[in-house]
Amino acid sequence: QVQLVESGGGVVQPGGSLRLSCRASGFTFTNNVMSWFRQAPGKERELVASVSHLKVPTTYGDSVKGRFTISRDNSKNTVYLQMNRLKPEDTAVYYCNGGPLNSWGQGIQVTVFS
Repeated sequence: QVQLVESGGGVVQPGGSLRLSCRASGFTFTNNVMSWFRQAPGKERELVASVSHLKVPTTYGDSVKGRFTISRDNSKNTVYLQMNRLKPEDTAVYYCNGGPLNSWGQGIQVTVFS
């Protein structure tokens, strides 16, 4: 079955960096767009970034452009989200998304505070 397993979240101070990973299984990873979404308390889930199955093009939400980078390693069935210059407003549960059934990972917490 399709599985998306996130890792790499945690607590970081403003201005810091984290890298999220999402390992996929159960489908042909190389044929699918992969995305990261996030949801903060009391807010709707929003798109953070997407990457084409060919690694380009990539798409970013306005609030993360220039700070976050999405990438993928098709040999490892893994998509990454490098998050730099983190801000308190980046605090949220981050979800990996993708696959032919538009599947979701379980989510991983990212907390930015001083």
